[in-house]
Amino acid sequence: MSKIGKLPIELKTGVLLTKEDNLVKISGPKGVLTFSLPSGIDVKTEEDKIIVFVKNNKNAAEMSALFGLSRALIANMVKGVTEGFEKKLELSGVGYRGQISGNDLILSVGFSHTVKIQAPEGIKFSVVENKISVCGMDKTLVGDIAAKIRSVRPPEPYKGKGISYLGEKIRRKAGKVAKAVGTK
Repeated sequence: MSKIGKLPIELKTGVLLTKEDNLVKISGPKGVLTFSLPSGIDVKTEEDKIIVFVKNNKNAAEMSALFGLSRALIANMVKGVTEGFEKKLELSGVGYRGQISGNDLILSVGFSHTVKIQAPEGIKFSVVENKISVCGMDKTLVGDIAAKIRSVRPPEPYKGKGISYLGEKIRRKAGKVAKAVGTK
């Protein structure tokens, strides 16, 4: 079985787990998240811990993968309803900037028009000195929205202009090489 799946998930104070059939609902200070368990996987609570286990061992290879995945997703949900998740992006380029208008992010990144990205429910944007922060309690949604913002203008390898994740290394290319000396 999965080594990750065997680890118990610690329930923090203020976090409540409820299970109805195959639907796991985790509520905490930041909100409520739900997850539909795959058939063959179940959860139980003991003291302050959530334990994920396999009901039957019919298809061991598939159950092992789903076992670890389910445990990781539930652990992310517990972290999301208590602390939340954040992805930071960086705008680099002359005249590149972002601003907030209501719940929307408006990007000016070298096109003839501005690009407007609407924040889905549960996602919050903030912009400080050309650094965009995407915050929310659902890890998958935060990552998807950050990737969508980056795809508007991915960093290019020659000058490094574009939208990149904070701390991302951009592989730079030399560009055109001058003609060899002596050739005309």
